[in-house]
Amino acid sequence: MARFSGIPALPQSNIDPALYSVVSALKENVELLTGTRGESDGASIAITKSALTVASPADSLITALTAKGYGVTISGTTVPTHADYLDLLRDVTFLLNDVIRLRATVATLVQQIRS
Repeated sequence: MARFSGIPALPQSNIDPALYSVVSALKENVELLTGTRGESDGASIAITKSALTVASPADSLITALTAKGYGVTISGTTVPTHADYLDLLRDVTFLLNDVIRLRATVATLVQQIRS
């Protein structure tokens, strides 16, 4: 998890009121982003790299497709063979599974960012 240093309290005297107001607002914003302000719902806490926990989608991606579609020529027209259709069906199924895994990864990231 990310670590943040505490911000010391602002001096109450010998400071211009306008400067005090600006620095006080900056201090509050930094404390909200770092989660050190004590906000009950944590809605203002910034997302850090260590807060995101999803598996790398690169492990599930297809490395090669096999449907070539050579087919056979009948009366001058190239027609796909049954094997071509089966290869295409297998490759589309692989792509569908990859899309499902990638959608789940994105949904997990969105859920972590929203929480």
